[in-house]
Amino acid sequence: MADLGRRLQVLLDDERYLRLQRESERSGAPVGELVRRAIDREYPSDIERRAAAAERLLGASPPPGPEPDWEAVKDDMLDELHRA
Repeated sequence: MADLGRRLQVLLDDERYLRLQRESERSGAPVGELVRRAIDREYPSDIERRAAAAERLLGASPPPGPEPDWEAVKDDMLDELHRA
C-alpha cells in the first residue's frame, strides 16, 4: 500500500456521505479507501492509463481477412514519413 502521508478534509452533503457510509458497511472497506478508489477511477495515473491501453490492445480481436504483409506495411509507412 502507498504511504498515506497526506491528509485531506472534504466537505460532503448528507446524501453523498450516506452513500459512502452504506458502501463502506456493505463492502467492509473504510470510507477513506472508497474515496481513494473513486479518485483512481476518475483520475488514473499515467501508468494505469498505459496499462489499460495495453490490455485493450492485447485483448483486441485481429481484423478479419488475411494477415497483412508487414514488410509492405512498413515500407508504406516509411514512404509516407519521408513524403511529409
